[in-house]
Amino acid sequence: MLLRGCNKLELMPSTLEGQITMEKTPSYFVTNSAPKRIHTMARDIKLIIVVRNPVTRAISDYTQTLSKRPEIPTFEVLAFKNRTLGLIDASWSALRIGIYALHLESWMQYFPLSQMHFVSGEGLIVDPAGEMAKVQDFLGLKRIVTDKHFYFNKTKGFPCLKKPEDSSTPRCLGKSKGRTHPKIDPDVIRRLHKFYKPFNMMFYQMTGQNFQWELEEDGASPGSRD
Repeated sequence: MLLRGCNKLELMPSTLEGQITMEKTPSYFVTNSAPKRIHTMARDIKLIIVVRNPVTRAISDYTQTLSKRPEIPTFEVLAFKNRTLGLIDASWSALRIGIYALHLESWMQYFPLSQMHFVSGEGLIVDPAGEMAKVQDFLGLKRIVTDKHFYFNKTKGFPCLKKPEDSSTPRCLGKSKGRTHPKIDPDVIRRLHKFYKPFNMMFYQMTGQNFQWELEEDGASPGSRD
């Protein structure tokens, strides 16, 4: 959340020579006022954006909400204005957030692509060290984080971070991560892939990266955990 009435920079810790200060807030990318405010604060900032298949992202979003509000309608009901006519409800935040090209346009009004790095959410699962190598290169850092810092947690369904130099307990994301997704009607999955495809193509063109989300258009639920 963007704080009102204060300079976000004032909330940052002091950065010494040779250090990099980082801050993470998922809502920045989809908040209309964020690009201008951040540009005013620090126009030379480097931006890291993690994206994943927007269909998977929407189901994950719904799964998180469902865990807190089990009384909400089904995913299928919320996803459509009119399911018979196949009209997707793009005003539903779970779906709107996944229209990445739309949000990126706002950021490109203030920042060049050279200051942005896009991380594949799928890549973080299958090759976390590879994705982290790209991030470290983008930030101009030595590749310290490598394969030896990760292991795959079969229970959660994603990699966890460990410190190979000591015997401390590996760090995994909290209980709110790794939930099993509800089963979604395959026809709904196909319709959502069709809805997102032109936006995905635009996003690939804008970023110069092909995330290959269209490979998951077989109707199966893309990813079983959030």
